Amino acid sequence: MRVLGMISGTSHDGIDVAVVDFSRTGEVLEGRVGHTASTPYPEELRARLIAALPPAPTTLAEVCVLDTLIGQRFAAAAAEAIARGGPVDLIVSHGQTVFHWVEGAHARGTLQIGQPAWIAERTGVPVLSDVRVRDITAGGHGAPLVSVLDGLLLGGHAGGAAALNLGGIANMTVVREGALSAYDIGPANALIDAVVTSRRLNERGFDEDGAIAASGRVDSRLLEVLLDEPYYRLPAPKSTGKELFHLEYVETALARAGLRGTVGDADLVATLTELTVRTVADDVRAAGVSALVVSGGGCRNPVIMRGLRAALPGVEVAPSDAYGAPADDKEAIAFALIGWLTAHGLPGTVPGGTGASAARILGTLTPGAGPLVLPAPMTEPPRSLVLTR
Repeated sequence: MRVLGMISGTSHDGIDVAVVDFSRTGEVLEGRVGHTASTPYPEELRARLIAALPPAPTTLAEVCVLDTLIGQRFAAAAAEAIARGGPVDLIVSHGQTVFHWVEGAHARGTLQIGQPAWIAERTGVPVLSDVRVRDITAGGHGAPLVSVLDGLLLGGHAGGAAALNLGGIANMTVVREGALSAYDIGPANALIDAVVTSRRLNERGFDEDGAIAASGRVDSRLLEVLLDEPYYRLPAPKSTGKELFHLEYVETALARAGLRGTVGDADLVATLTELTVRTVADDVRAAGVSALVVSGGGCRNPVIMRGLRAALPGVEVAPSDAYGAPADDKEAIAFALIGWLTAHGLPGTVPGGTGASAARILGTLTPGAGPLVLPAPMTEPPRSLVLTR
């Protein structure tokens, strides 16, 4: 079964796609990764999306417009992926998260936009969407859903392993001795990107190659204030997002530290980068694993990666490419996997990964051009996953 996975993450920078051809032999699921790509949002659309995100006020009219515009961009990306990678049986669209509602350490709801009907109409292929909310209805956080992929990939790793995704938010899956846990650690690139964008430090909207951070110095007083965030002390499972970690959060921290207007741009980016390193390294040490498998845009930031290796001398730190999941494409591959699981009547969550009361089959299906035809259901999930190119 060929599945196209699609996602725009918490960096809100564009759409990642991956076509995966799945086949199962006994307890092993094999996935051959075919076409992968990343399509940036047009600058005007990204700016409009960011302007509508919390804590900024917005209107239902703007949400409706963005739902359509983003759905059309996803449809175009899907059509391009099919043209380049060949026909697919199912498309899984995560869409674009615009709000993740957490109160009292519990997820109450989540909203992803990018109307899937545009994708189904453009491609004629059935689309699975709204993949997070079913887990929330079962008491979970709806995140990190990539933990189902991590568990299958890393379950046999001696000494335990952790899979770290460094997108806008850092999330980690810990797999050891047959048990799995997962949660959002805190900001990875979210605060860095917010400062780079708002202060127009470059045209990319992120700290390319960590160049800005490398030119600055960490402000210890500001870092101390940032590390005092109560979220870090919450027990797992837990989830967070840009509802908490946004530009105003940085400005508030500067004010609390008595440093507003006194910290240079490069020093501020260096300090926010060190915040990511420190919070991630603390949690990896607490997990007691021997390997850290890293994916997401942050793994292309040498300042973050050097910082993690220096802070974790007893841990092997490597990108997820070594496990067949290219670091830039892993989340899209994960959602393709969730699509395969749903199509076969299998849960796409691990309760230890999201905190749900039980595993759930995920998503809402939008039919394509013809009758909706699903494979024969399976009663037992695969025990492991092997990815190849």
